[in-house]
Amino acid sequence: MTHDPLLARARRVWLKMAGVSMDFPVGGGVEVAVSARSRLCPPGWVGIVGLGDAAVVTVPTGRWAGIVRTVLHELPVGVLTDADRLRAVLPIAEVLGPASLAYLDECDFQPAGLDSVDVVPGEHADLAGLLASVATDDADECGLADITSDAFVVRRGNRVVAAAGYRRWPGLVAHLCVLTEPNHRGRGLAPAVASAAVADALADRLLPQWRARPYPSRQVALALGFRQLGAQLSIRIRV
Repeated sequence: MTHDPLLARARRVWLKMAGVSMDFPVGGGVEVAVSARSRLCPPGWVGIVGLGDAAVVTVPTGRWAGIVRTVLHELPVGVLTDADRLRAVLPIAEVLGPASLAYLDECDFQPAGLDSVDVVPGEHADLAGLLASVATDDADECGLADITSDAFVVRRGNRVVAAAGYRRWPGLVAHLCVLTEPNHRGRGLAPAVASAAVADALADRLLPQWRARPYPSRQVALALGFRQLGAQLSIRIRV
């Protein structure tokens, strides 16, 4: 594969999260390693991150390392984050994901938005109101409650109806978090607040990361110039 600086930088992010010395195989393929400290997945789970033509996988103990390594080496890298394909070859009890992984190079940024985006502290009470206005799954998925940056918000009257921010990850990464109130979706508010958050992250020389499952969220990222480089999947093996 031709050297891709954005892909290389994204891979370094996840290698830091693996909690063990490993690497994305040169020329493609998958590397499996035992890591009880992996942050590719919840504790005790198997974490799979595919970026480009290669993937890294962490398993919590050596008990499953051999079988996971054997099974995954027989599969194309492109299906390693396909939960249905893995269920056919592994005894999976539970799945998280897959989530697409997209990243942004500053030269590709396509700003979008409104002049009416305001900035408030990340712990601002208005964010709690926005989070309370959506289903629990949506609130958990967006990650807005955990941002370490300021929040970039759009109001309608006195109420925040859309907000974005980011959480700083190891490796100088800005993990984007975006949420829009359900009855205000489809009006360009998500790109507006996300654009402001991305601009702030780039000004801080951070690498913007967009991790998403819903299709509309992925479309917002692509409109801003993000490039989808891979996906992440976590699985819990049935003992």
